[in-house]
Amino acid sequence: MGGEAVEFPPFPPRLVPRYFCPFRKAPGETAPMTRTLFGTDGIRGTANVDPMTAEVALKLGMAAGRHFTRGSHRHTVVIGKDTRLSGYLLEPALTAGFISVGMDVVLVGPLPTPAVAMLTRSMRADLGVMISASHNPYQDNGIKLFGPDGFKLSDEDELAIEAHMADNLAALRVAPDHLGKAKRLDDAAGRYIEYAKNTFSRGKRLDGLKIVLDCANGAAYRVAPTVLWELGAEVVKVGVDPDGFNINRGCGSLAIDTMREQVVAHHAHLGIALDGDADRVVLCDEHGTVIDGDQLMALIGALWHREGRLKGNRVVATVMSNMGLEKYLAGRGIGLERTAVVDRYVLERMRGGGFNVGGEQSGHIILSDTSTTGDGLVAGLQVLSALIDSGRPASEVLNLFTPFPQVLKNVRVPAAAIRSVLDEAPVKAAIAAGEERLAGSGRVLIRKSGTEPLIRVMAEGEDPRLVGAVVDDIVAAIEKKK
Repeated sequence: MGGEAVEFPPFPPRLVPRYFCPFRKAPGETAPMTRTLFGTDGIRGTANVDPMTAEVALKLGMAAGRHFTRGSHRHTVVIGKDTRLSGYLLEPALTAGFISVGMDVVLVGPLPTPAVAMLTRSMRADLGVMISASHNPYQDNGIKLFGPDGFKLSDEDELAIEAHMADNLAALRVAPDHLGKAKRLDDAAGRYIEYAKNTFSRGKRLDGLKIVLDCANGAAYRVAPTVLWELGAEVVKVGVDPDGFNINRGCGSLAIDTMREQVVAHHAHLGIALDGDADRVVLCDEHGTVIDGDQLMALIGALWHREGRLKGNRVVATVMSNMGLEKYLAGRGIGLERTAVVDRYVLERMRGGGFNVGGEQSGHIILSDTSTTGDGLVAGLQVLSALIDSGRPASEVLNLFTPFPQVLKNVRVPAAAIRSVLDEAPVKAAIAAGEERLAGSGRVLIRKSGTEPLIRVMAEGEDPRLVGAVVDDIVAAIEKKK
């Protein structure tokens, strides 16, 4: 795969996306709906500070329970969490909220986000909840909700839940004889382990492979090493000693130097780094060279295309994915569709178009034949399957294209001022000038972070010095007006 010589077609203009801003409606994209509590990926914030308080969690449990009470059957919610200390604060508050509106609660403890989504669907639960702030440090936490189909909630569902929270919640309480119950699911981890193993190619084994696995001291610290070991691998475990405070600290998919160093030190064949809730993954080859989500989508998309498994002959990615990915796929007759940032929008497009491979450069990889959300472990298993088939080192299999130079800088701006700053004439002029300088050979991307008060400024193109200069000029203009 990675070693074959490929002659690329001419680089067509359509592969150079125009400037993108989150406040500008893209073609075919509906205008964003106004939500005050939910962000781009559930609710997130500093633990024990509004909105990440026990009071809000209690109200959310009541409101979400009310919204998903449909029919006369006994309603159930599955609640999982990662390893943050504040999980002990939010889990009982959510549990009390659900019980007070008559919902039974199934507690599964620390498990990856995709495991909660899978269990929600397989157990025919009415709702799934994951308590996690993903790749954020321990002092943050978040709440993600999944519908009975295992998919993240729509904007409409989140708006309806917010509306319930603003109502008279006392009216939602059930009579004492209709209160819900709570129980722990003892075999939850085992169910996910078997599910993950069953996504691996039947008959294949990982015997003879040494793999460094960094679990970020997070939700996958027990299940992920077990899956790889039971499939036959020699596993060098990193980030598997959570203490409530060390999740994502110096380890995991956002601190990949640890994985890279361990791969080289142990002469491993591959490194796999998950984030705090294990819905994203970053890999490295035997030399410690990083393999990001774009390379993973290139690998899986091309492999499934050759095997006749790639639905719609398309891969879905966000506007952040490198232009090199698009060029690589185009050279193999595969289209790339782009969405706004955040995996939920990738998944919406995948479901709407019937596609089965999508994801983000950051490592959220969605393989919808088996998963309803990003699953870092399952994506890693697909890579390992390709590695076994090739019989070649990871460095020859996984580095499929040379990324276009890409520069990303974050500018911290007061949340209330983000829109006004981007509307300032000097800022708009700097963006327009950058677009003009990169016309035909690159692109500019300006967007607001979904989880922090940041404006992200990214440019990409063939000339790294020009790309850097464009980003610096735009950042300088924002800094002067913030």
